[in-house]
Amino acid sequence: MHVERRLILRRAAQTTLIGAVTAALARASTASGPDTSPDRVWADPVGPQWVADQPVIVRRSYWDTVAPVRPLPPPRYAQAVKAVFIHHTDSGNNYALADVPGIIWSIHDDQTGRRGWDDIGYNFLVDRFGTVYEGRHGGVDKPVIGAHCSGFNIDTAGIAAIGTFADGAEPTTAMLRAIGALAAWKLSLHGVDAHASTTLTCSDSDSRYQAGSRARFAAVSGHMDADCTYCPGSTLYAALPGIRQDAFRIQQSSDHPVIGYTPPVQVKPSPPTAPTPLPRAGDSPPGR
Repeated sequence: MHVERRLILRRAAQTTLIGAVTAALARASTASGPDTSPDRVWADPVGPQWVADQPVIVRRSYWDTVAPVRPLPPPRYAQAVKAVFIHHTDSGNNYALADVPGIIWSIHDDQTGRRGWDDIGYNFLVDRFGTVYEGRHGGVDKPVIGAHCSGFNIDTAGIAAIGTFADGAEPTTAMLRAIGALAAWKLSLHGVDAHASTTLTCSDSDSRYQAGSRARFAAVSGHMDADCTYCPGSTLYAALPGIRQDAFRIQQSSDHPVIGYTPPVQVKPSPPTAPTPLPRAGDSPPGR
């Protein structure tokens, strides 16, 4: 699947000049509106929750700069995040930092346009520079139900690595470290050990499992573990044990275990070092 060139050209026309990238990125973490999500009754944790700091997360206002044709619907929430599924976006790998908003917007435009979804499917996206981006709306610290893994969107979070990681294409060290830190934080909010496994109930019959069946997954799993797909690609899938180890190390490095839900601290991202060219045509939407 390829995002049509018209999407890239339309995105480029709607994007501000590249010289404004530094200022926009610096504002990204504080640009989100008030939290309108409903109050939740959080599930009682099974064991201690190890404090893992929230990594820097660039808010979606940085890449979602086009007024939507229709308002976003209210987000849907699960009771917890019991596992994260790792994906790749099946797009180009040799992009510049300033290309990333256009790439994410194109994925969003394809999923909400051609596929008819109400928002981008992934909860988070990570670029090759190690930058983490907010994806689906609803609150980065909330158990937002995404559209990233057929049958197992409930009680999980989807983390998409921007690129294609098959045929020997390797994810960068910065990307792998960022995914590990993000998984450690997201799982720790709900008392989940990154080395643990969990049982999930399949909600439909569009995956490897029948609706209503229960399946056991690692807390950090690949999309192909649940669905009939090559996502997240052979090289990124092979890196999952290292991602789990990094996430576990981050969780266990905290001095004080806490019980219950702890809101994260918002941190401003560092700006890019220099402006770079506009997005190029030919990037593809996510694989399923």
